[in-house]
Amino acid sequence: MNAPELISLDDFFGPPARTGASISPDGNRIAFLAPWKNRLNVWVQDVDGNDDARCVTADDVRSVLDYHWTDNPRWLLYLQDSGGDENHHVFRVDLDDPDADAVDLTPFPGSRVYALERSREKEGVVTLLMNARDLAAFDLYELEIATGELTMIGESPGPGQSWTPGVGGDLLLFEMTAQGGMNIARRKKGSDVVQHVTTFDGADYPMGVGVIHPTADGTGLWVASTTDSDLTRLNRVDLDTGEETVVDSHPTLELDAARRAVEQVESPLIFDKAGELIGARYLGERQVIHTFDSEFAEVVKNLNALSDGDIGAMSSDDSGRKWVVAFTHDRDPGVTYYYDHTTGESRKLFRPYPHLNPDDMAPMTPVTITARDGLELPSYLTLPVGVEPVGLPMILLVHGGPWYRDAWRYVPIVQFLANRGYAVLQVNFRGSTGYGKAHTQAAIGEFAGKMHDDLIDGVEWAVAQGYADRDRVAIMGGSYGGYAALVGAAFTPDVFAASVDYVGISDLANFMRTQPAFARSGLVNNWYLYVGDPAIPEQEADMLARSPITRLDDITTPLLIAQGANDARVVKAESDNVVERLRARGVDIDYIVYDDEGHGFVNPENSIGFYREVERFFAEHLGVCRP
Repeated sequence: MNAPELISLDDFFGPPARTGASISPDGNRIAFLAPWKNRLNVWVQDVDGNDDARCVTADDVRSVLDYHWTDNPRWLLYLQDSGGDENHHVFRVDLDDPDADAVDLTPFPGSRVYALERSREKEGVVTLLMNARDLAAFDLYELEIATGELTMIGESPGPGQSWTPGVGGDLLLFEMTAQGGMNIARRKKGSDVVQHVTTFDGADYPMGVGVIHPTADGTGLWVASTTDSDLTRLNRVDLDTGEETVVDSHPTLELDAARRAVEQVESPLIFDKAGELIGARYLGERQVIHTFDSEFAEVVKNLNALSDGDIGAMSSDDSGRKWVVAFTHDRDPGVTYYYDHTTGESRKLFRPYPHLNPDDMAPMTPVTITARDGLELPSYLTLPVGVEPVGLPMILLVHGGPWYRDAWRYVPIVQFLANRGYAVLQVNFRGSTGYGKAHTQAAIGEFAGKMHDDLIDGVEWAVAQGYADRDRVAIMGGSYGGYAALVGAAFTPDVFAASVDYVGISDLANFMRTQPAFARSGLVNNWYLYVGDPAIPEQEADMLARSPITRLDDITTPLLIAQGANDARVVKAESDNVVERLRARGVDIDYIVYDDEGHGFVNPENSIGFYREVERFFAEHLGVCRP
């Protein structure tokens, strides 16, 4: 096969034609995201597609990415922040009045909302967590959608402690202890007594217990648990006794409790509209769904026949008969179908990127790389289409987190680089999630150590296999991946011909000191455990020794840095300090700052502009792969 034509950056990084579809609870309408004034907004259309879709939100500043149907067909809710600051507010849209402006229902400066969900007990009400009272603590509220009335139903006892709705008016308290334990307690409706239920060892859950969901009858909790297990499995905790029992597992795969690897999926657990558990997602090289309901098993069987991808985001009406489902795929992402389980009817609703030919996209191939100490590193290799896979320039693309994982899916930057003739390697180094807690915990104390060795071992593997040209390998990543790119430039400058860091950490101590107040209690089981506490002098010294900021004099690798000015996670100073010091000693460094972005770039003109610079940078330092 000949190499495909060069595909424009706009086609890769411009907004999709349509994406993020879901069906209304009454089954009469479908909502989706599509561009309006070059920003994604929410559109609504009749389920039969007989009427013209209409745009129901009007944000021309920043794309809407998260919307929610309500139980009243009149109202739709969406979340929006300001310039990437992640302080999301809840906005209400009146679907019966196209001329009405969206209303900010949580208009509290500096606060943020998360865990927005329909009330199990009250019609016309949603629950949410918000830190309007104290920026360091999240209180539980009920929000009456029609009136906008907010009622606090669970005041946080302090940072790292928050309430969540149970069943029948009960409330559940999740508490992070100073020692890193994770306590769960219950307060029954009408009682002031808070009864301890159980405690999880926080060291096994660097990002918290990935899933905690009340059972439909309110007597227990579904938990993504590693109790007495290396692999995460589905357990049930009895709310009266605290007893934990195994409900479901997979012999080799983890319950996808990180909730990040399968696109647009919030939880690995699938529930019907009555709250009964009907399915669970496991993820290895590909997804496996276990079903717990015979009718849903038939639904999954029929959906799987529609695509050779993995079932991604799925929604149904209240009857559970009408479904809208998107599929995860490495070369044809997000293809979305309507399916009626009563009639067996199915039809394709849209391809998000109709201008991209799947045959021109490069397959994302799972490979296993053995680290120098014997640890197996599940990885993905993407090779250019129509190009002999020998001696190619290669980009080592490092995921963020580091408590995250790369997975089989469409990644625009991967396809863009492959289209330009580069091989792309993604290594799930130690510290990545999804491969058992031993794989994750092998990263404790190994920042800029064995975690980086794993990346170097990936490069050596690709060279030994003949895929990569040893002298034309670059490293690139965002967030932790940006830190890894800086470590590559500062600690192993002879390995990489170029480095690209976006929103990456340069100073581990400063990074931890500048975390938002509400996030600090959650650092115990991840950053403090894996890296250290900057308040302890000897640990701070070790953190600085593992920080690129202390090794800038060793950088000889060409470097491109990009930063969002409003980043609340990795503050702008993390990039500014590197650039200022390198420029002070005469080093030529490319630096881009986007004033309307945060931790990652959302606005398409910024993404396109950034990747245009990446394209130029790699062409200059790795060579132009294709005319």
